[in-house]
Amino acid sequence: MKLSRFTRAGSVVAVGALALSLAACGSDPETSATEGTTSPDSGESSLSGELSGGGASSQEAAMEAWRAGFQQANPDSTVNYDPVGSGGGRTGFGDGTYAFAGSDAALEDDELAAAEAQCGAGGVIEFPGYVSPVAVAFNLPGVEELNLKPEVIAGIFAGDITTWDDEAIAADNPDAALPATDITVVHRSEESGTTENFQEYLADTAPDAWTHEASGVWPIKGQESAQGTSGVVAAAQAGEGTITYADASQVSGLGTVAVGVGDEFVPYSADAAAEVVAQSPRTEGTAEGIYSIDLQRDIPGTYPIVLVSYSLACGTYEDEATAELVKGFMSYLVSEEGQQAAADAAGSAPLSAEIRDAVLPSIEAIAAG
Repeated sequence: MKLSRFTRAGSVVAVGALALSLAACGSDPETSATEGTTSPDSGESSLSGELSGGGASSQEAAMEAWRAGFQQANPDSTVNYDPVGSGGGRTGFGDGTYAFAGSDAALEDDELAAAEAQCGAGGVIEFPGYVSPVAVAFNLPGVEELNLKPEVIAGIFAGDITTWDDEAIAADNPDAALPATDITVVHRSEESGTTENFQEYLADTAPDAWTHEASGVWPIKGQESAQGTSGVVAAAQAGEGTITYADASQVSGLGTVAVGVGDEFVPYSADAAAEVVAQSPRTEGTAEGIYSIDLQRDIPGTYPIVLVSYSLACGTYEDEATAELVKGFMSYLVSEEGQQAAADAAGSAPLSAEIRDAVLPSIEAIAAG
């Protein structure tokens, strides 16, 4: 039976009846573990072993901070993360390659069904772990910032606006020295949650200019592409007249866009991104362990192109060692300390106390099944 994220089958009542293979939700760590974890400042260690995850490359800088903090508290533990992209992370989590994953898009129904089949009766845990603005970044010598309305951004990425001195760009940038340089769009080459999120923004705010259905795969052929967040940023930095979309933490050295929201133009910032998430509701009807955000992109004063990158884990694992490692790492990731470490490393927006309080019970319930 195909399981919907809104009608998840299985409950923790059945956990004791399930013998879940470790391969179903992660690699085989040679671990020993005891209950709980500790603060990096405590000097005490309670967890040991190796844990492997993978997924969204947008999280890479934040993940390095989380790994460092967790491993400082638990020096006998090792957390690996492969930034293969959101699509690879969701696939790897669903087929058991990774014990946990990061994804810049919430699981679709078919992906959730695969993950549920691997996780078993404990179900899938999905929650926002990393929130960051997605910058529209460009390489145009002498121009550091541009004001662009949603329909102009959509027209550029759709290939309908092809030169930087186009009147649609010039209209809102009267003081910018815009050259007649051709615009080169750079997009992600692999399936990407950032791509899906960016397309959702275009479809929501400029449906007449962006007529493609939002997905993790870029729909337009013939434009330049590169692998991962670092790949598209490097490609944009290498070519004059380029434009791309990428996690804002990694666009250093490029010009950036202040995005039109109503009658104003809002530059990207962690605070403006955090405000969008804070004012957007939780998706209605989701299962208890699934916390996804129904982003509202027209809130005045907020930055509307927001990447909400989700953390994925199982509610049950075959052995206690793996369960305790995942629980400990996810607890640190979502904690105030972990969120601040990510903000310091990647410029991300820390989760609100409301979201943290909502997701912690599911994380704390992770156990051996």
